Amino acid sequence: MIQQNSDLFAHTGAAESAAHAPLAERMRPRTVAEYVGQEHLLGPGRLLRKMIESDQLSSLIFWGPPGSGKTTLARVIANATKSHFIFFSAILSGIKEIREIVKEADEILRYKGERTVLFVDEIHRFNKSQQDSFLPHVEKGLLTIIGATTENPSFEVIPPLLSRCKVLTLKPLQNEYIVTILKEALTDTERGLGRQGLTIADKALAAIADYSGGDARVALNTLETAARLATGATIDLPAIQEAVQQKTLLYDKGGEEHYNVISAFIKSMRGSDPDAALYWLARMLEAGEDPLFIIRRMVILAAEDIGNADPRALQIAVTALHAFQLTGMPEGRIILGQAVTYLATAPKSNAAYTAIDAALAEVRSSGAQPVPLHLRNAPTKLLKELDYGRGYRYSHDYEGGYAQQEYLPEKLHGRKFYCPTDHGYEKTINERMNHLKRIQKATGES
Repeated sequence: MIQQNSDLFAHTGAAESAAHAPLAERMRPRTVAEYVGQEHLLGPGRLLRKMIESDQLSSLIFWGPPGSGKTTLARVIANATKSHFIFFSAILSGIKEIREIVKEADEILRYKGERTVLFVDEIHRFNKSQQDSFLPHVEKGLLTIIGATTENPSFEVIPPLLSRCKVLTLKPLQNEYIVTILKEALTDTERGLGRQGLTIADKALAAIADYSGGDARVALNTLETAARLATGATIDLPAIQEAVQQKTLLYDKGGEEHYNVISAFIKSMRGSDPDAALYWLARMLEAGEDPLFIIRRMVILAAEDIGNADPRALQIAVTALHAFQLTGMPEGRIILGQAVTYLATAPKSNAAYTAIDAALAEVRSSGAQPVPLHLRNAPTKLLKELDYGRGYRYSHDYEGGYAQQEYLPEKLHGRKFYCPTDHGYEKTINERMNHLKRIQKATGES
């Protein structure tokens, strides 16, 4: 789908069609002065504001959650720029349309001397070859690209194109900005609900702002629905509650927010904060995340971040996995809650995790070192004649069940991989290992 300056955001049927458009569409800001929020980009002296006011745009990527104002910024730029502006939807368009745009941009530059600014909505939906097709034209200055995406550009935009764009991050709108937008929609007589003479209770405004999750579109849609449900001229809290019905959480199981929330969950348990861990767990469960995925991450954390500081942690995580498979939801949330709070409050150590990685690094570095003769298996007469197993000390034949001898290959004598901490049960392990070191020293001296 391609739209140009003259009809970029026009609707068929003009005024009549506009009147029937959703409130969120009608209330889109048209200028920088009307735009609310994103002060870090549009405040006085800020980069994007300077670009718009001077009409000196470079290629940009707008990255932010739904309803944060990415497409609205494109409209503001389209209204302000003297360049030829084209709106391009990655959902509805492909390589054929890109070729048409390039041809048109070349003709506009040749005959009118105007640059072409191409706004690519949902640029992350383009595959590699489609994104590649922009490169030569951006490189030689025929096209200035402004892409919009809800996904992390580091993963969704090809590096050559990303290197030619400045990434501008849009934040979820704060509640105070949402309230400002709602009040404007209630009083605007041209595009908003001003002609209806409605008023709204402060608690109702706050409820909409809280429900919206920083998404202006959700907030305005909720206000419009509540206005239809309101009894009389006042929009009260019951009308908002009826309009909301159920809060839809921002959570894309295959996208950026999925990884953000699971990361916060893991880091909260690692940081020994059970309350935060429970909150992120609830976020995932409420949004429909697969509980088995969550428990698998808990099993990994029990070994990686708790380890031998509390050996029971891994047992509890694995037991939680089996117990959840027996019960399922909704009762399974109780099992998850118990396991999460145990893991979050357990003493922490990553010594076992770093130990295996250190051992793997040594093997990759030094290769397959020969097994010492005294540790080799000798099931045959020939192997015994070759001294396999000769000199091996059977630990249980010695006091304390410990026999001092070398177990590592000759080239690795004295190499340490596991360094237990003084956290939880690892303190006991540490004391045991120090005790064995003292025996080794005494044996060596004797």
